[in-house]
Formats: sequence, C-alpha cells, structure tokens
Amino acid sequence: MNVDHVAAAIPSRNRDAQSMTLDEIRYLQAAAFVRDGIPTAAVRRDRLTRLQALIVDNVEELASALQADFGSRSHDLSLATDLVTSAMSLGHDRKHLSRWMRTRRTGNPLTRLALHGEVRPVPKGVVGVLGPWNFPLNLVILPAGAAFAAGNRVMIRPSEVTARTTAVFARLAAQYFDVEELAVITDVHGDGADFARVRFDHLFFTGSPRVGALVAEAAGRNLVPTTLELGGKNPVVVDPSANLERAARRIAASRLVNGGQVCLCPDYVFVPRADVERFTDLVLDEWRTRYPQIVANADFTSIVNDRNFDRVVGLLDDAVTKGAISRSATPVGETLPDRASRKIAPTVLAGVTEDMDIDHEEVFGPLLAVHPYDDLAAPIEHIAAAERPLTLYWYGQRNANFEHLVANTVSGSVNVNDFAVNLLNEDLPFGGIGQSGSGYYHGIHGFNTFSHLRAIAISKLPASLGGLLNAPYTRIDRSVTASQLKLVRHLVRRAGRGQIPEVG
Repeated sequence: MNVDHVAAAIPSRNRDAQSMTLDEIRYLQAAAFVRDGIPTAAVRRDRLTRLQALIVDNVEELASALQADFGSRSHDLSLATDLVTSAMSLGHDRKHLSRWMRTRRTGNPLTRLALHGEVRPVPKGVVGVLGPWNFPLNLVILPAGAAFAAGNRVMIRPSEVTARTTAVFARLAAQYFDVEELAVITDVHGDGADFARVRFDHLFFTGSPRVGALVAEAAGRNLVPTTLELGGKNPVVVDPSANLERAARRIAASRLVNGGQVCLCPDYVFVPRADVERFTDLVLDEWRTRYPQIVANADFTSIVNDRNFDRVVGLLDDAVTKGAISRSATPVGETLPDRASRKIAPTVLAGVTEDMDIDHEEVFGPLLAVHPYDDLAAPIEHIAAAERPLTLYWYGQRNANFEHLVANTVSGSVNVNDFAVNLLNEDLPFGGIGQSGSGYYHGIHGFNTFSHLRAIAISKLPASLGGLLNAPYTRIDRSVTASQLKLVRHLVRRAGRGQIPEVG
C-alpha cells in the first residue's frame, strides 16, 4: 500500500464517513495504521475512554432511539443492557490492557539455554464489526472496545433493522472520533453484504447462523479471518435436586428478557415428568405477575419488526396445528398476538415434536417448549443430536447428573441456576461452537481475538540449524536423529502404547 498516495487522495482530518465509500474508509484507516505504527497503551486507553464518553454523555438520546426502533422497549432495559453494561466493559478493557499487551516469554529453563522465545501481541490493523438488531449498541461496542484495546482501527456496521439507533450512533461517533480511528457505517454505504465483502484484517459478526454462513463465505473470498457470534436453541435441564419454584420463576423471567429476543434465552426445557404440570403453572404465574398488562405496557418489549413478528407467530401456529398444546399468559381483556403493537403473549408449548418448525428453529420470541423426562438419558440424547447451542442451562445441584450431562453434550457455555451469568465474569470466554458460532471475545479473550500473536525466536545455538538440515549429512547428524527417535520410542512405550516397530 502506498500510504502517501492514499493520504493525498482523501482530505487529511475531520473527514465525514457518510461522504466516503467503504473502500475509502478502509484504505484511510489502513494507511493511518501504517503511518502511526503500533499504538501505545496511552493511545488505546484514550480511545476506550472516548467510546465510554460517547455512551455516558448521550445516554438519554441513545435510549430514546432504541425505544423508537422497537416501538415498545423499557428505558431501564436499554440502560442496563445496551448502555451501562457496555460502558463498564470498556472500563475493564482499559484497566487491564497494559498487562495484556506485555510480551509473553515461552519455553522452560533448559530450552532457554539454546533458544529465546517470546510472543508479542500486535494489532491486526482494520477490524470490521457487523452487528445485530436485538442489542444494537452493546453488541457492536463490546467487540469494538476489544479491537481498540488490541490497538486496531475499527469500522462498525450496526443493524439495518434498528435504523434510528444507527443514525444517532453514527452522528455521535463523528463527534468523538476521527474516521481514521472509528467509522460507523450506515445505509449510504450499502447493506451488510457489502460490508462483509470489505478486505478487513478481521471481521466480527453477531447474528443468525443463516446470515453468519453468508458473511463467512463473503469474508473467505478475501481470506479475512472471522469471528462469528451466532444463535441457537438453548436447552434447559431441570434436575430433581432443583428447587422447582425457584427454577420455574427464573426460567420464565429468562425467556422474556428483551421480549425473548436474546441469543442466550432458553428455548426449551426438560422437566422431570412428575413436575411438569406444576412447573408450567409456576412459569405462567411468573409471567402474569410480571406483566398483568402487555399491549399497553411500555416495559414489555415488542418484536422488533413485522417480519420477525410474523415469523414467531408462524412458529406458534405451526406447532398448534400439528398437535402441540399451548398455554399463554394473555391478560384478561387483551387479544394477543397483536400485530399493531407487535406483541405476543408469553406461551408454554407442550407436546412439541420433531416435525414442528419450533423444534429446530431458534424462537427469538416469548415462546417456551416444555418436555417431560424420566431419565437423564433422554435430554442428553436430544441435546447431543441437535445443533450445538450457544449455552446450556442446568437447574439443580452440581451433582453426578450435572457432570454426566456436561460430559456428554457440547455447547458454547454452561450456565447453572440462573440466566446468562457467564456474562458477569469478564475472564470467561464468550462464544459458540458449530452452528452457534466460532471464536471468542470478552476480556483478554477479545484482546487475543483482535491481536496477532507474533512469535519471536532468537537462536543461542553454536551451530546453524539451516546448515544441519542440508547435505552433506554426517555420521553425527544421523546419530543425533537416531537418538531422538530412540527417546520418542521410549516415551511412547512408557505411555502404554505398546511396542513401536523398528524402522530401518
């Protein structure tokens, strides 16, 4: 890249991202990255501080935009999830980034006599962040913060669905950052597919598995490394050791966070057969207690748009048509689903079978399937046969059943006795596996994702390794190789793998 050529082609400072193309922004950031070199800890902390300030200085305007995009969404929910949590996470990154940046020594005292090895975390360059609509600020700010901590420049493409929030965020970002550091991309630059085709140094995507596959395909054409934070059907297993009332009420509350539009929401629950009826009654009671009104209740989050409303209602109708039994927490005097408000009554579904769409499609709405079980083998078989979920919930004691379940299933994480508590620990990696995603972030895991871990090896050997690996091969060379092979054979035998056939 000719840095001077790129810099000359675009005016120097205070450029407006909205008047530039995607490629112009990307080239400008890449040129600035090369020009300025690896940023110091002070520069990185300053960027994180300004991103925090963008949030806390404009809390009310951002929360209002979120409410307008959803139509009905609690102001308190937006503060807690999209705004305050994001600001706190940025503070965590700022506090620890100096330690994360340190060079990491490798090897043991013996190998260090002959070879010095170290790993230096270095920034990748320009990071693209492609966000979802359910938490349209939190889920772009957190990865952007991790990318800043790692020393990168960032381009953010928030969801097209939450257009008001995106417009406010883009306008504010230009007040706190030069486009060389951070650019918020909007509809004027094209759609998410256009963004995914940009030649980033790393692309981070949060969204559905279907779209994630398209993003990975587009990025793959440019060999852009990707992190995919996707969804999935998160199972819950209620053990006989659980406090049934506490479990039912917590699961009920978990299902309704953001109207059920959370990638970590529970989708279906396995309950001991003898407890199913009481469990269902408790879930419905919790919903009715929390939301005695729904249609006119500003704290009950609407489904984000008509398309998703129709999709969730379609899942419900398909299940009932095919024989599922539904019980809803519809308030007295209300008629739900209500298309005008895009609200759906919280509903328990029993008798869900494999031929129903809801059995394999992520709900992202206030529907909860409940399955009875007699033996833990049934939930394990069901979970293991399905696509790997983002998280697995367990309610009960940490007993032999718990260990058996964890040992025989695979999920991005395991949460015990409450909703999404893995998010409270910044030292835990957050990420899925298979259909629920690939790669990690949060805390140092996000820092590592957006860093290239550069290996540096310094020889202290008296002889040249290159020379030793070239002809002529001497008797000493062959003796060294034979001794190494003899040692490996000995170690393998000690490990109990049996005799290794002699070679030569």
